[in-house]
Amino acid sequence: MHGGVEWDHAGAGALAMKFATCNEMFEGWTWGDTCAAVRAAGYDGIEIAPFTFCDDVRTLDADARANIWRTAADEGLAICGVHWLLVKPEGLQLLSLDPKVRARTVDYLVALVDMCADVAGPGSVLTFGSPNQRSIPQGMDPEEAAALLDASLRRVGDRAVERGVKFCLEPLPASMTNIMNTAAEVRSIVQRVNHPGIGMMLDVKSMCAEPQSPAEIIRDMAGFFSHFHANDANMRGPGTGDVDFVPIMKALLDVGYTGYVSVEVFDYRPDPITIARESLDYMKRCLEQARTTA
Repeated sequence: MHGGVEWDHAGAGALAMKFATCNEMFEGWTWGDTCAAVRAAGYDGIEIAPFTFCDDVRTLDADARANIWRTAADEGLAICGVHWLLVKPEGLQLLSLDPKVRARTVDYLVALVDMCADVAGPGSVLTFGSPNQRSIPQGMDPEEAAALLDASLRRVGDRAVERGVKFCLEPLPASMTNIMNTAAEVRSIVQRVNHPGIGMMLDVKSMCAEPQSPAEIIRDMAGFFSHFHANDANMRGPGTGDVDFVPIMKALLDVGYTGYVSVEVFDYRPDPITIARESLDYMKRCLEQARTTA
């Protein structure tokens, strides 16, 4: 329940994958106008970057959180989760050499879990990318870093289980960070931590930096990933570059993925409406073609 209204979260227990897009490309738009445009483009859900609302989610009171959810719900959109978790506030670092900084960072991740649960509801996900805020600092022993990471993730995972959401680690290439660089590495961390609140997600752009194809990685990670970001290796939307989404959609179908495929771009040209519409049209065409592929 949220504000007396029963949750209707399409991502939880859905029978087929759903499509969402991330809100940060609608920079300068109101939240209401963003939700209306995303729904008009044909999406089922929207994924939000907390920094687009405030510098610190702990400043969002219950009414503000309810309004975020209600505005999306009024447009028929589910909020599928949150990402870009540690853009703000400044000074956070999960594996800092300073234990006080590490503690503040974990406290904020727990606060983000609460925010996600409040605005998105059960079954939603948090995507943990934040390359600069998770890298192992020079001078820290890798074994110490692994122990600190595991302890932090278990604490965040405990809150995620309490709130009915999942905290998903995002593989990012070595050009961005020095930890969790491949899907296989992230899967090994998820297995090592072995916590129901901790999972992983996949991102097409990042998978393109690996030797295997995205479709091969999807099949290898079957059963482990709970969220999926759709983009091209060129940092733009699906269908704008050389990445063929037909085998990607075929792999998602083959592994029985029923979560959200969420468009995340880093180049906002030509405009968010065009990106949203053309990305979704392309993915739906690829999905239909994948369904007819033997």
